Amino acid sequence: MIERTTGLILRTHPLTETSLIVRWLTRDFGRIATVAKGARRPKSSFRGKLDLFYLAEFAFQRSRHSELHNLREVTLHETHETLRCDLTRLRQAAYASRLIEQVTETETPVPGLFQLFADYLAQLPQQTPRPLLVFAFEAKLLRELGLQPDLTSPRLGAAAGGLLEKLMDMDWPALSQLTPDAAEETGLGQFLHGFLVYQLGKTPRGRYEALGVEPPSPVL
Repeated sequence: MIERTTGLILRTHPLTETSLIVRWLTRDFGRIATVAKGARRPKSSFRGKLDLFYLAEFAFQRSRHSELHNLREVTLHETHETLRCDLTRLRQAAYASRLIEQVTETETPVPGLFQLFADYLAQLPQQTPRPLLVFAFEAKLLRELGLQPDLTSPRLGAAAGGLLEKLMDMDWPALSQLTPDAAEETGLGQFLHGFLVYQLGKTPRGRYEALGVEPPSPVL
């Protein structure tokens, strides 16, 4: 049985010399993995259609024996090419992708997270890359997961709490109007890091790079 859905590519990696594993976040099925047989051949019908953050409608045939399904057709809708022209934006997209993978289970529908990720990728090229966009993605993701932080927490503080509430509630274009001071932004970043570690056990690699800051020096 052939099934169809719309998905964003989270990750790709070789399976054989000619085939590719493509990991998707889909609108209908959540996170799934497909095998694109022959995709690495020069004349493959998949050529130019499978890369990070591509948005596509695709057809696949379910495997009876594994979680790797057979990719049959791909209709490309959006490549998000501008993300590849700026290293900071690319790092911010990659971090969000890893966070999505960490908080989702295979083949569990998460339409809210799919839309959140799609909106985030579409918005990144529209705004100056800054840590606030990453914080907004983390805040909106936590709310979508039902893990909304307590905005009155003493560890958060009134100013950072107000900023966090705005990040969760405002739409993406409106966020460009926010101009928090350095102390508010730093405090919120530290709080979100601790809260994510508490709720998820860890944060995926790449958070410091996405924020454009140096990671803390290891304790000797």
